[in-house]
Amino acid sequence: MRAITLEPGTPGSAALEEVAEPAAEEGAVLVDGVAWGICGTDAEIIAGEYGEAPPGADRLVLGHESLGRVAEAPAGSGFDPGDLVVGIVRRPDPVPCGSCAAGEWDFCRNGLYTERGIKGLHGFASERWRIEPEFLVKLDGGLGLLGVLMEPTTIVAKAWEQIDRIMARATIAPERVLVCGAGPIGLLAALLARARGYEVIVLDRATDGPKPALVRDLGAAYHAGAVHDVEPAPDIIVEATGADAVVLDAMGHTGANGVVCLTGVSSGGHSVALDAGALNRSLVLENDVVFGTVNANRRHYAAAAEALAAADRDWLGRLITRRVPLDRWQEALQRTPQDIKVVVELGAT
Repeated sequence: MRAITLEPGTPGSAALEEVAEPAAEEGAVLVDGVAWGICGTDAEIIAGEYGEAPPGADRLVLGHESLGRVAEAPAGSGFDPGDLVVGIVRRPDPVPCGSCAAGEWDFCRNGLYTERGIKGLHGFASERWRIEPEFLVKLDGGLGLLGVLMEPTTIVAKAWEQIDRIMARATIAPERVLVCGAGPIGLLAALLARARGYEVIVLDRATDGPKPALVRDLGAAYHAGAVHDVEPAPDIIVEATGADAVVLDAMGHTGANGVVCLTGVSSGGHSVALDAGALNRSLVLENDVVFGTVNANRRHYAAAAEALAAADRDWLGRLITRRVPLDRWQEALQRTPQDIKVVVELGAT
């Protein structure tokens, strides 16, 4: 079968090549690959910035945003041939730490977790893959290719779970949400915010292309200016750009008892002027909370599956702005101003 593999840490080593069929010890369920969603993590691994092959292997099969259809599943597994499925990315560490032992492996404390297509486990960018039933999630079959949006939706499902918990500390009922960034994470965060009944503003630099219309069709407002131009200040900010200046502006621009959730990962290496004293004063005197979030566990996959099943499918379909066949997979890395989510089609339908 064919798969996208690379030598971690070696830029330019990614290639489509023939590999062995997935070994039975990788999982009892055999899945035919339908699609692989491309994100910034994949680009960074391809650039050699990080990534780790499985023990004893020189190369890593790429891909953590999966979509497949069950080809074979053992009786009693909860899955049947033809089921539309996605694989959970992270696995708990073998020790395990307290968080992993409780099923909260997205909060792993010792860093010994593994992740499909990223760290110590082969990914899903292949024509077939195997997986353990306990790390497989069934989707509404009617979603079809839209199911490839599942993994980024789990990220924002976890983010909203944490925001909800934090907001419960105050007596206010939040009303206004600002989402910074209109990429897949930002738009999906806005989708879940609207589902909660919030007034939503989405900030992004783009003034044309598909993003403004997607936001407005969600029933939200689109803003191409600065964070501090959003008035009155929002109760909640979901930051999904990772841009240094936007992150700092967001931290200082919520209403009292506000929450800022950071989902974007900054590249580092940039200096930004900061009045640390003024920021500290604002955070303390207004009882504000700033927190970061990454990855997701099974509970968040279940919440994401429900959110996608309930969402308008025409709107979801507009998030997938380009589909690339497997033999031209490198085209998926060539970003255009019109791109939101680019998908590599793996063969199965």
